[in-house]
This record gives sequence, C-alpha cells and structure tokens, in this order.
Amino acid sequence: MAIFTFDASHTLGRVRSVDTRRVDIQVNSDEDLRKARVGQLVTISLPGALEEWLIGIIGKVVKTPILEEDTESDTIGSEDTGESTRERVLNTVRLTLVGTVKLSNENKPCFTRSLVQVPEIDAECRVLRDAQLQNFMNLLSTEGQGAHSLKLGRYTIDESATAYLDGNKLFQRHASLLGSTGSGKSWAVAAILEQAAKLPSSNLILFDLHGEYSELSYARHLHIPGPEELGKTDDTLLFLPYWLLNAEEIQAMFIDRSEFSAHNQVMAFQDAVISEKKATLQSLGKKEVLTAFTIDSPVPFDIGKVIAEIKRLNEEMVQGAKGEKQGPFYGQFSRLLIRLKSKIEDKRYGFLFQAPEVVNKYDSMSAMAKRLMDYSQLGAQIKVIDFSEVPADILPVIIALVARIIYQVQFWTDRKKRKPMAFVCDEAHLYLPKKDDRNPVEQRAVENFEKIAKEGRKYGVALLVISQRPSDVSATILSQCNNIIALRLTNSDDQSTVKKLMPESLEELMDTLPVLDIGEALIVGDSVLLPSRIKMDPPTEKPLSVTIDFWQEWSKPPDTPDFVKAVENMRRQSRE
Repeated sequence: MAIFTFDASHTLGRVRSVDTRRVDIQVNSDEDLRKARVGQLVTISLPGALEEWLIGIIGKVVKTPILEEDTESDTIGSEDTGESTRERVLNTVRLTLVGTVKLSNENKPCFTRSLVQVPEIDAECRVLRDAQLQNFMNLLSTEGQGAHSLKLGRYTIDESATAYLDGNKLFQRHASLLGSTGSGKSWAVAAILEQAAKLPSSNLILFDLHGEYSELSYARHLHIPGPEELGKTDDTLLFLPYWLLNAEEIQAMFIDRSEFSAHNQVMAFQDAVISEKKATLQSLGKKEVLTAFTIDSPVPFDIGKVIAEIKRLNEEMVQGAKGEKQGPFYGQFSRLLIRLKSKIEDKRYGFLFQAPEVVNKYDSMSAMAKRLMDYSQLGAQIKVIDFSEVPADILPVIIALVARIIYQVQFWTDRKKRKPMAFVCDEAHLYLPKKDDRNPVEQRAVENFEKIAKEGRKYGVALLVISQRPSDVSATILSQCNNIIALRLTNSDDQSTVKKLMPESLEELMDTLPVLDIGEALIVGDSVLLPSRIKMDPPTEKPLSVTIDFWQEWSKPPDTPDFVKAVENMRRQSRE
C-alpha cells in the first residue's frame, strides 16, 4: 500500500546537510524554491526502507547570491589577462524533522513522533500539498481522534482536517496557555472547559480573577464574599476562615520581617496559636490528632484569644529585685497588634475573620472540601471560583490557600479512591510571579504552586497555567508545563520566554507568534502529534471577556450615566 504518490511537481530539492533534527535542502531552481513556504510540511524518504517517510516543517527559505572567480578569458587572444567574477545562486531550505510516517503491522499508514533514522545526503525532498497533504492531515486527525481526544479546532495548513489533542497527555504533564490581551485566551479556556464538562467524572477548578466565567451554565459557581455579603447564607459563597492558613501564610499576612522584633513576633504568635489549637482538640477529645498535630494543622481556634495573649505579653510587668519591671516582650508587639486589629476589623477581609459560625466548626473543613472537589453531582464537574472581591495585597495567599487545601486533601485520599483533577490558573502572572518580583505574600503562593507543579501528577493534580505575560510568571512553574498552547504574543520578552520553553529545533516555528490571527495558536508538546498551527474553535458559551469596540460605542447617541449609583456601589463594595 503506497502512503504517498508524488510526481515532479512535488519535488523541492535534495538533502545537503543533516544535523540531528535539522536538515538543509539544496534547491536547484527558482521555480522549485517558490514551492517552499515557512510552516509548510515536507517529506523525505528513508534510505533502504520501503514506505517510510520523514516529515519535516520548513523553518527558513534562503536565496543566497555567490560570487565566483572566473579565470577563463572571454576573448581568445585578448591582452587582458586579469581575473573576472560571475554570480550564481545557492537556494537553501532549512527544515526541522518532527516524525515518521510508515506502515503498521496491519499494513496501515501511521504517524510516530520518533526518529529512528535521519535522511542520507542527496535524498530527495518533496513538498506535501494538494491530495498528499490532505491524506497526511487526515491521518493525523484519524490517529488523534480517540476515546481520550480533545477537539481543539482545525489545522491552519489544511482547514479540512480536525485538530485533536490527547486529553490524557495534556493534563498528565501540565500545560500552559499563553497569549496577549485579545488573542483569544478566554475563548480557548471556555472551549476546553466546555468539552471537559461533557465527561461524567471530570474535575476541573478554575481560578477566576475578574468574573469572566461567571455565566457558564455547565459549571458550579463559587465566589469569595465581599463586604456586602458578610453574614449572608448562600450556597455560592465560599468563606475561608483564618484557621485554614498555615504558619507561613499567616506570618506573611501579619508579620513585617523588616521589624527588629519580627523574630519574637513570630515566636509569640506561633506559641499562642498552638496553645489555642491544642485547647480545641482537648475540648473535643481528639486524642489521636493531639499526638500528631502541628501549627500547620487546620484546626479551628479563637483568634481573639491569640490577640489577648499577645497583648498580655506586650504589656506584661514582672517582678524584679527592686519591684516590678517590664517583661521580656514589653512593647515589642505593639505594631503587630495594630496590624491584627486593622485586618480583623476590615470588612474586605471579612471572608477570613468574620465568617459565619458554621464554617468555624471542626467538621466544616470536610464540608468545604466536598464543595470544592466533589464531581459526582450534575453540574459539579467544572468549578469556577471567583476571586474578584479579594484585596490585591493578599490575593496570592488566598488563591494558594484554596489550591493547597485541595491538594492536601487529594494527597491524603486513599489512592484507590483518588480521582484526577486540574487547576485552571487564569491570569497566573498576578499571583505566580517570577523570582525577582516576589514579596513575602507572593512567595508563599508560588511555593505552593511550585510544589504542585513538581509533584502534583503523582497524586492526580494537574495545572493549566494561563497568562498574557508569560515573562512575568514563575519560570519553575512554566518549565514543568510540557504542553504549550501559544496564541499571539507581541511583546518581545514574552516571545523570548516562550522560545526558551521550546526545543532548540522549534525556535524558528515560534517566530510566527506575533503574526498569528485571533484564535490561532501554535501547539507544541506531548499532547499533539506534531507541532501545529491551529485555528481554534470558539466555545458555544462565551466568557464575559469580549473586547469593547470603542469607536463603535462612541458613535452611538449619548445617554445619561448614573454617577450617584456608581459612587454608592463603590462605597458599599457591590455592583448589585
């Protein structure tokens, strides 16, 4: 069975040099050179093999004039014996090998990403186009379509062929979705969620920072309550009581490391918290937990009593040789007490410190884990958590807190009953910054996610990192993403970051990032059969991220805006 059938019109040239995955093709005529276009697929037959073809992607097309010395005289007997020059052209096409097409044991064509051999010098190179290109793209679509395939769109090179990703490999090795504002990231995320929602046991949790995904009908919606929602009982409200914070997170929130007494503040605060957690466990008769708990154990405690103990130490007078004197910590915790009082009374932090009593009970954490992780009920496969009401100064800690709770519950779940799940991290640059720009609050968040990036797949936790500024995202986390969906990127720093994540042989493919159309993406990684440029399908349900058409809106007749209502909304922190 012939895989490809070529005629002279497909001929491009012959192999001139081979370097692992890169091959240079010498093209003899300008007519043949015009067949080559960057991003086009070509094929080279393997030496000594029947029906085995290497597949390559054109990365560069070069036409180089070369001046050569001509020592022959133009006119016999001429007195001019000096040397002259003549010009010839060297046409070169550079391509990157991406896989092999061969016949399977069942005598059917199949594509593999492995390269068992490299082409020999002078092997003929042919362009895949017309019927041969369509045959190959249909082969990719057929192999990609399976029980665990994820339909993403259509190949730009052949729009008749459907592009599929391997859903297993996309999440097994983590993935990143990167693109500038307006490139189509939100649509791509919604399209992936839409397909995942159709699976009976899918489990994805989306961190939504701007409420863009608040109207997806197939998702369970939760949101961190704002000041106007304190005291309300609503199934969509997600209170996060302060006792869920571990020692590092709570210190990042309250302790100023630059203060001279910071070490004593940490010690006193930790001792008071441990004492109150121990009192809770003793009152509940939790003897087994008492023998193993630490300061990081999520046990409810009364922060009011912790503050009272720190205040006592701050004002303590002790008996000295000549009467009372100031205690060892006298006056050292004054600023800490002010920070504690300020944040506890601030309604913006009410979801932490002014949560209903029902979420401050010992059994409330298991109920919270069920809300966050349950996938068994209809419409619970996709969870969207809206963080838009969370103050920016603690946003990284709060997102990391939710991720850490879920990850730890997953870690301690019986291995036989553990179901895989994925975190969809929208606007990741806002809470997962690179090392140079981190403050203590962001540092805690990044450490939690770096742990998940490095170890999560062992316990069935995957990351889908989404950002418009990949150059601002932790390099450690991005480097763990073995699948990259790159939409249009116009910033040179962002382009450079994405190129660093690619194999060196594919860097030329990344040069097309700034010229991609809206909704068009370059996909590289384990989940795709070969590096591809794909036009992504739009989702049925669009997120609330459509770019405003300024000129069109300015062209409409004016109306009367209600500034009084807007100002009142700002004052009461609500758009309702």
